[in-house]
Amino acid sequence: METASPPPAVHPTDEPLLARVLRVYKPSCQYLKSATVTTDGGLTVATCEFAIPAPFYIDDTGHFNAVEFNLCYNQMMYYAVAKSVKEGLMAPFAHWTMDDYWQRQLPDFLIVDFHSSFSKGVKVARFHGEIAFRKVRESAGGRNWQPMIVADTTCRYWDDEGGRSQGEVRMVIVNPPPREQPEGSAQ
Repeated sequence: METASPPPAVHPTDEPLLARVLRVYKPSCQYLKSATVTTDGGLTVATCEFAIPAPFYIDDTGHFNAVEFNLCYNQMMYYAVAKSVKEGLMAPFAHWTMDDYWQRQLPDFLIVDFHSSFSKGVKVARFHGEIAFRKVRESAGGRNWQPMIVADTTCRYWDDEGGRSQGEVRMVIVNPPPREQPEGSAQ
């Protein structure tokens, strides 16, 4: 007899957590406005709303570009991982504390491979985004490398007028917190 898998768990925007995640950004660069995190069968997805009032580095182009793609990706990813830590949603983040996360958010989260494509210009006044964690794995490290977490993600953005872009990003988190040793285990 087959047992039914549990229904997807849906976590609406946690406003205090979102504010804390985004506080590392200048106010004019806090583009992420809301994020609903869903877990289903071990897969974590964050579906987000964004608004970019004006580019901070160039005259307004009127459309989403690679710089904004990357900034929005980072904000989605930071929030999704923070929510996963807080709610114990996704291994290996389920054993982290929020202090573990805050200590690592900027110095230890690294993008190591980044691909993006733009199918049709996305209007930045109001648009949507999604990040999906396809595979997350821990590496214990070895003689030539340190312990790390590797996350393979996909992301996409779209607006209500048919604008769209998408990408694949591999992220590495170095210096993950050690797992607790069970009592009585060899050190």
